[in-house]
Parts: sequence; C-alpha cells; structure tokens
Amino acid sequence: MSEQTYLDREGPRDECGVFGVYAPGHDVARLAYFSLYALQHRGQESAGIATCEGGHITTMRDGGLVSQVFDEDKLRALNGDMGIGHVRYSTTGGGSWENAQPIWRDDGRELALAHNGNLTNAVDIYNRLKRKGLSFRGTTDSEIIAAMISCDYGRHVEDAVANVMPQLEGAYSTVVMTKHAIVAFRDPFGIRPLSLGKLDGNYVIASESCAFDIIGAELVREISPGEMVSISEKGLESRQVIESTRTAHCVFEHIYFSRPDTILEGKRLQQVRGKMGEILWKEAPVEADLVISVPDSGTPAARGFARASGLPQDDGLIKNRYVARTFIQPGQELRKHGLRMKFNPLPEIISGQRVVVVDDSIVRGNTTRQIVKMLRDAGAKEVHLRISAPPIRYGCNYGVDMSARNEMVAHERTIPEIATEIGADSLAYLSMKGVYEAVGTPAEVHCDACFTGSYPLGDDPDEADGKFDLEQVAVLPVAR
Repeated sequence: MSEQTYLDREGPRDECGVFGVYAPGHDVARLAYFSLYALQHRGQESAGIATCEGGHITTMRDGGLVSQVFDEDKLRALNGDMGIGHVRYSTTGGGSWENAQPIWRDDGRELALAHNGNLTNAVDIYNRLKRKGLSFRGTTDSEIIAAMISCDYGRHVEDAVANVMPQLEGAYSTVVMTKHAIVAFRDPFGIRPLSLGKLDGNYVIASESCAFDIIGAELVREISPGEMVSISEKGLESRQVIESTRTAHCVFEHIYFSRPDTILEGKRLQQVRGKMGEILWKEAPVEADLVISVPDSGTPAARGFARASGLPQDDGLIKNRYVARTFIQPGQELRKHGLRMKFNPLPEIISGQRVVVVDDSIVRGNTTRQIVKMLRDAGAKEVHLRISAPPIRYGCNYGVDMSARNEMVAHERTIPEIATEIGADSLAYLSMKGVYEAVGTPAEVHCDACFTGSYPLGDDPDEADGKFDLEQVAVLPVAR
C-alpha cells in the first residue's frame, strides 16, 4: 500500500494524461517530460515516454511520478523526431507495470499508444481479439485499442484508426505513434479533453493546454469529438471520422480535474472556478467570520465565495504538497496522526471563528469528516461547509474512479444527513444550474452523470463501478 493509498484521498481519482509531439530537430523526449510534468495531476501511478528514431520505436515506462521514472540518462536515450507520453491513474485494470503506458504493440504494424478514457465495450472486444489469436500482456482497454490498430488491414495508420474508431464505445482521447506519424483521435462525445498546440511551426497534442504553456507552445484549438488529426512530415491533416450528434464533455473537468491554468471550452478554469464560488455564496449564504479553502482544490472557489460575500479569506489549512512524492508507509506510530500528514490547521487563524470551508467535492466523506474535526480541535467556533459542485451520487463509466456508489457519503442521504455524518454545522452544495452558469455552456453539451445519473451513452447507473471487469476475464501468460 502506498502513502497515497493510506491517506485515503477524498476526491475522485484523476484519470490519465496524454501528450504527443512531432518536431524534427527538437529534443522531443525532454518536451514530453516537461509536458507530462505539467499533466502530473491527471495520474500519479505510472509515467512513460516513447520516441521514434530512424523507424525504431523506443518505449520507457514505470511506476511512480514523472520525476521518479525519468532522469537525464534515460531522457538522453530517447532520441527521435517524434514522441508520445502518458501519466496514469488506473481506471481500467490494476496498477501493475504491464498496464503502464505508452503501450507498445506489433501485430503487423509497430506502434506505441497512450489513452485517456474508458471503453464500455472492452470485454466484448477483448474476447473477439482473443478468438482471433491475439495475446495481451496487461488488462487495460488501452492495450485493446493498440492491438486493434496494430492488426488492422488499413494501408496507413490513419486508415487503421478510422476503421477502429466506430468499433469503440465509451470515452477515448488517444495518441498513437508509428514510425511515420503521430495520430490523435477523440470519441464522438468528446468526453475526455484533447487539444492541439503549435510549437515553432510544429504540432503538439495534449490532454490540457497547461502542457503547452510549460514548453512554450500555443493552444490552437480543441480536437473535435469524432475527429482524427495526423502530424507528420506532411504537416497537419484532419479527418472527421465519426459525425458527432451529441457532445458530452465531462463537466467535472471544469470543477476539479483539469488544472486551473488550463483553457477548456474557451475559458480559463481559474476564472470558472472563482465564479462557481461567487454563485455558491448567492445560493447558500451563511453568517460567518472567515472563509478558508481545502487546498489546493478548493482555493479558486473559496476566493470567489469571499469576493461575493465580503468575508475575509485566510489560509486556515496548510497543505504538505510533497506528501504524494513518497511511497514510504507512515508506520503504526504515525497512523494516528492520519490526515495531518497532508493538512495542518492553524489555530491562530481559526480559533474562535465561525469558519466557512470551501471545497470542490465530497465523495466518501472520510477526509472531510477529519478536516471538520481538526478545525474544531484547533478552536473553530462553527464549521460551515460549502461545496462548489452538486452531491456526487453515481459512478463514472468514462475514465474516472469515483468509488462505488454505496461508499459515497451522498448515497441515499439528504444534505442535512450528510452534514450530520461529517460533523458540520451546515452544508450546502452548488446547484447544477449554478455549475453551468459558471461554465458558460449548457448542460446539453456535457456529461454530468456522476451528479444526475443520466449517462449520455445510455449506460445503466448500477453498472458504473466496473473498473476491473476486464481484469476478471483476462487470462494472462505466466511470467517466467
């Protein structure tokens, strides 16, 4: 068990981040490294980079953070004109090395692939490919996509991707690299984000625009749902493979997943989250003395809440930002201190105060309950929770680990019951209407199934906890 697991992190688990670059004459491995560094928030289980030089693909991947997996010697060994990268939190299959990405396959076409999302028909495709005689090293839907493209009869990789995309159901924002090109493609609902950038006349692909900023690239646009783009010596080529009849962009990207400096649907998320806080005050005002955030996720909304309310804001909780950088377990002596390894309250700030605590979400409620107790122990007179999202009551089928429904604190509980469960004097959530007012685009173009139970692909809400479905049916070769 890792330290991160021990801390029993409250928020939904981040999914994955992908990156791709075609830039002859540039150090593509270093560009990939720093871009993945910017995307680290999207996954901390494993990291990997693949590059192509002279028609040969080299892949390096391992468990851990980007800074733990790669050093100068490894980056110098990754040469070439193009590369792709991946940071992972497992949403299908476990966290073993075999499931780290980029995935490498050669079933007729050599390629490396990085994927963010979750296929809802992965088991069906897996069984079909097994009957065709294909074998698999891991238990991810990402390897299934890689195998399908690798063995497809299409003359060019673009043709193979165009043949494969209509067979995939669910969420997939994907980059694939062959010896000739990098191809990026996105599911017709556009559930997970994927953007196109430009660097010194060359093109780059990333899950978020913050990955472009760190390497000096500029955001060109988001890749459209159902679109495939190819970057190679021929430049940029685009093809609308599947016509999108209804987009379903994950609204939780706006609330929590994407970095606040990312631009999504034309808006900087720092501003969007600040507006969520402002609307939250209008919807749920409270008599209080001080606004604090649960750092760092609740900070933008807390600022907005304080602006709108006129209440002073301060740092009542200090976050240890290095807690996820160690895999050392705390040991029995330190377990009793629990969350203090991540947060430390400041009695000098909060003692005697009626405190409003702003965060972006509550899932299981374990961490929130501990934070409320810590604040009371530090002398808070009252603790009022304000959450800049609606209650999470349903799981996700599209690449986010939200926990099982029966583990969610909002499952079959009213909001007053939740407040009692976590020990708060009051609790209020931002309404769904307030979320979309802040985002600036309507509900009809988003997926909000984790809040509403309305799945845009018609999924059964009771079947949204199948992270390990593929692992249960996969029979893998025994390592020797």
